[in-house]
Amino acid sequence: MRFKGQPPGSGSGDISRRTQALRPSIALTATEARRARARRRKGEAPAAIAAHFNVPVEEVEKVLLQMRSPRPETTRGTLNVTLAAHAFVMGERQGREPLWVTMDRLFDELIRLRAQAASRSTARRRPAEQDDLLPGLLSERSNG
Repeated sequence: MRFKGQPPGSGSGDISRRTQALRPSIALTATEARRARARRRKGEAPAAIAAHFNVPVEEVEKVLLQMRSPRPETTRGTLNVTLAAHAFVMGERQGREPLWVTMDRLFDELIRLRAQAASRSTARRRPAEQDDLLPGLLSERSNG
């Protein structure tokens, strides 16, 4: 059995329609808002950005409030796992493959290895032990 996940949809990561509807209206278009955020990332002051787009500073500040900010105390990676697990997965990537492809490969390998281990374990058991619910806990010596 090969593990094969579905790639993320075309709109994954986009803002939800509900969140968009709850946000205040802004005097900048979506493209202008992206450009304003890019200017801010480059260190430009909100007043200078407002002057560039010829809008009030308050409008630019509304756009800038919606920017995502890096958290310096981050304890999770983009996979929502510990940093050690994130580093492991990133180390397993082949070239620039998407993370979901890497995860599919890792899950596929895990499933195959578990199946192999289970088949080896079953082959090594004696027929009398196969029906034993607690193998190894009750030895023949303790029954006598």
